[in-house]
Amino acid sequence: MQLRQVRDIEYRLLPGSDRQTTDIVIERDGIITVRPPKRMSPEQVDETVLAKRMWIYRNLAEWRDLNATRVTREWVSGETFLYLGSCYRLQLVAEQEGPLKLKDGRFCLRREVVERGGQDAAHKVFETFYKTKGLPRIQKRVAYFAAKVGVTAGDIQIKDLGYRWASCTKRGDLHFHWKCLMAPLTIIDYIIVHELCHMHHRDHSDAFWNEVDKVLPDYRERKEWLRVRGAELDI
Repeated sequence: MQLRQVRDIEYRLLPGSDRQTTDIVIERDGIITVRPPKRMSPEQVDETVLAKRMWIYRNLAEWRDLNATRVTREWVSGETFLYLGSCYRLQLVAEQEGPLKLKDGRFCLRREVVERGGQDAAHKVFETFYKTKGLPRIQKRVAYFAAKVGVTAGDIQIKDLGYRWASCTKRGDLHFHWKCLMAPLTIIDYIIVHELCHMHHRDHSDAFWNEVDKVLPDYRERKEWLRVRGAELDI
């Protein structure tokens, strides 16, 4: 991966793929990534980016508008946190077994986590919760949809993927961002199917989207929800 700039557009040039067209993406963090066909030189990619600059400007402006409403949550009783699309109030408690539990319709967080470790410690506790609770659920849904897509998934992990919701390796291993567990189940299913279909097609060609459509005919609505509401899935 290398950082390149064409006029006022800075982008990350990713390794070339077997696809025939150049894939330009505005990532979740606003970074522009470009994955060209293997046959293209970096200078040819620069020319393509320059030719697509109006599309890039429009989509960057849209990204800024969508992220202007990004939620900043506080670690105080009464604050709301998401899990599987539902909002749960935070309650700081003096004592309980384990630092964080979801019980009686609330996220119960041991007060000393915040008092001793601050925001970073509280954030880590929630991240661990999503990873631990989410893995069995993700594994079950992957197994269900893999049969429908006609593929066999490899290792499944939940981790911090930075600006990506999920990824699929060439050997079929699937990685999901722990923030996915904040989304509604219908959106989680879309993310899973999206990655499984990459086992048939590594790009985002019409053939790829046709595979997604076979399993989720309403994928466009789910994809749009994630584009518009994705910034809310954060702590």
